[in-house]
Amino acid sequence: MAKMKGLGKGLDALLGDDFTNEPEVKSSLFLPISQVESCAAQPRKKFDPDALADLADSIRQHGIIQPLTVRKLQSGYYQIIAGERRWRACRMAGLVEVPVRVIEADDRRVAELALVENLQREDLNPIEEALGYKSLIEEYGLTQEEASKSVGRSRPAIANAMRLLSLSKEVLPLVEDGTLSAGHARALLPISDPAEQLKAARAVIDGGLSVRKTEQLAAKTVKKLTEEPETESKTDALMVDYIAETEDYLSRSLARKVALEQKRKGGRIILEFYDSDDREALISNLARMGRSWEEIIK
Repeated sequence: MAKMKGLGKGLDALLGDDFTNEPEVKSSLFLPISQVESCAAQPRKKFDPDALADLADSIRQHGIIQPLTVRKLQSGYYQIIAGERRWRACRMAGLVEVPVRVIEADDRRVAELALVENLQREDLNPIEEALGYKSLIEEYGLTQEEASKSVGRSRPAIANAMRLLSLSKEVLPLVEDGTLSAGHARALLPISDPAEQLKAARAVIDGGLSVRKTEQLAAKTVKKLTEEPETESKTDALMVDYIAETEDYLSRSLARKVALEQKRKGGRIILEFYDSDDREALISNLARMGRSWEEIIK
């Protein structure tokens, strides 16, 4: 196999400017495309067929300029770390071999590099991004703070992204295909009923509502879902209004679903959190609410 010269450095921003001198880079060469395979840790799952066809046409005309980044497996095959879209386009273009950079990387490093490369290229939809963070945290044991440093995103940004995974299975695809923005979707999270959440999402899309209007719609929906039948006593009705307003206030203040369960004697407040870091952030937010909370319950 011929050694490559002068190939681009698509992952320089991830591994340092002098990427070719990094110890984890083993070699640069051409490989038979049949010897290169996809990676299950690839966070990007959706590829626009028209954009792939355009890239394939460009590769037929100009060749592939930027090499794929791969690692060698025990099977003798090479697994893609970065460049899956280019690899797919090369196959469409009928290339027999592709330029690659071979690096040494364990499973966690592969997941980190694949996620960061896609984030830098803005190739991921919000759900793919959230699932990428979830994989780093749940499969590889990173905290949100460690994941934040690993991928160059703030911890709150990661926590906010992962909250989208709490959406109902009917609403998730609307975010994946871009019909519903991540901001609008987060505003719908306080609606726990899947059917009502989807109904609200459709209203947002059809009405072209702003995020602020979406928050108001979600608050009204939550209030409606918590209201008792009209046959209840005036005292009970006032209690329902109080509970709904308090849930709405807490949901907006804490940016998460909040449920108040009133029983004959006592009750409980249920606050969702998504991992230990998010739990600590929630506790801090509760402590800071202070005077604003006192005013709202007077």
